[in-house]
This record gives sequence, C-alpha cells and structure tokens, in this order.
Amino acid sequence: MGSNASLIIYKEDLDRINTCLNALQDGAKSQAILLIEKSGQLITTAGKTRDLDSTSLASLAAGHIAAAGGLAQLLGEKEFSIVVHEGVRRHLYIALIGRVILLVVFDYRTPPAKVRLRVKKFTGQIDEIFNELSQRPEGYQGKGGPISESVLSEVTDAEVEGLFGKG
Repeated sequence: MGSNASLIIYKEDLDRINTCLNALQDGAKSQAILLIEKSGQLITTAGKTRDLDSTSLASLAAGHIAAAGGLAQLLGEKEFSIVVHEGVRRHLYIALIGRVILLVVFDYRTPPAKVRLRVKKFTGQIDEIFNELSQRPEGYQGKGGPISESVLSEVTDAEVEGLFGKG
C-alpha cells in the first residue's frame, strides 16, 4: 500500500490508538491531543476537546506541517518533524509521525521538554500500529467494521461552513 493510499481503520485499531493517546495525554499532563491524517482529516482525540474546534485545528495543523516541509526543503532538510508554539497560557506541540500528525495542547505548567519526551515514547507505539495497518492483506475485514464513515458523520454542515467562513 502506497503512502498516499487511504488507510482503513477498524474499531479495534481505534481502540489501540486511543489507549496510546490517553496514556500520552496523562503522562504529558496535556489538556488535549489530536491525531490527524496528513490530509487534515481528524482521526481521533484524547483529553478535553469540547472547547476546541478540532476540525479547524486538524486542518490548520496539516497545513502547518506542509508549510514546514516546504521550509525544510528550502534549507536542504528532508523535513521539520516537530514544531512547538508557545503562547502565554497554552502551547502547541505538533509532530509529524510517519503518515500522521500529532497535535498536543498543553498549558504553561507543563514544560515543553516533558511533552517532547513523552511524545518520543509514543512515536514508536503509534508507528507500529500504522505500519501494521499499511501492511494488511487486501480484503482484510476488521472485527468492528471501518470507522471512517462514522467519524465523518460526526462533522456537521455548520462546522464545515464555519471552517470556510460561510457561517
């Protein structure tokens, strides 16, 4: 399966991913975590995401990673895989992990170095899961069926219009 091919994520896969995300969220003492496809599609979240516009954050993080990739090429680098933004109250840690993007939202009480160390441990776990997904034989059927349709059904028309300024 090529790196641009869409992965089918089954319920058991999502359960494994969520277990890793929840452990990372707890260990890093972060407020929220989003796992995003490079295309900007939100895969799943952990932590306190109710007050976040997760759809917009996912899309903007993907655009940010793409722009960082362009900057890296201009400087002769393969990629910039980690970007940290420090605000007054909240910080963002954005990491490119293979074919997915990890966005960690944390506050001023959590040192960025702690987040970086916890993400480093998480990277191996999430890489393993997505490598397994990409190496599945054609025709593989998961136990709980694909989640892609159920995830997309949670996105409302109002959220899409708000993202593009039509609301």
